Amino acid sequence: MDSFYWNSFKTFFRIGAFTIGGGYAMIPLIESEVVDKHKWLDRKEFLDIIAIAQSCPGVFAINMSVFIGYKLRRFPGALCASLGTALPSFVIILLIAMFFANFQDNPVVESIFRGIRPAVVALIAAPTFNLARSAKISLANCWIPIAGALAIWLMKVNPVVIILIAGLGGYLYGKLVKPTER
Repeated sequence: MDSFYWNSFKTFFRIGAFTIGGGYAMIPLIESEVVDKHKWLDRKEFLDIIAIAQSCPGVFAINMSVFIGYKLRRFPGALCASLGTALPSFVIILLIAMFFANFQDNPVVESIFRGIRPAVVALIAAPTFNLARSAKISLANCWIPIAGALAIWLMKVNPVVIILIAGLGGYLYGKLVKPTER
């Protein structure tokens, strides 16, 4: 049997078990493992998978593991990678659910969660800036993600609408503006 399946399961299990903060916080770890360590993908492919995973419904980290596993070994690869990602969270949440009622009103636990929240924001912000750099977002085009984020946050625009508008804008830019820049 191909050792990729076991290696991908172990890799994604480790990422799922030791990443706090959700899918976005996993991006640097997944990139380190998939691009740098194992060289399963190059940076451009990884960035494309992030964009696709973000555009699809469902859990971001699971989407990423499914796309990476599928790209490398089709359905069996997707199954191994996604099980590796989901299993640690499932077990941890199951254990917490079993015992949470015993300590949910504990002042120490409440204080710990108040301290963790800002750290989770930082865990999400850091990969965002790295993604911006990888996507070649500059001062000339940084208004696009800022406008999209503000539209979602302040005007409650559906993120799907933002993605569709950005895709249409990129298509039109490639068809109308880019050819005249040459």
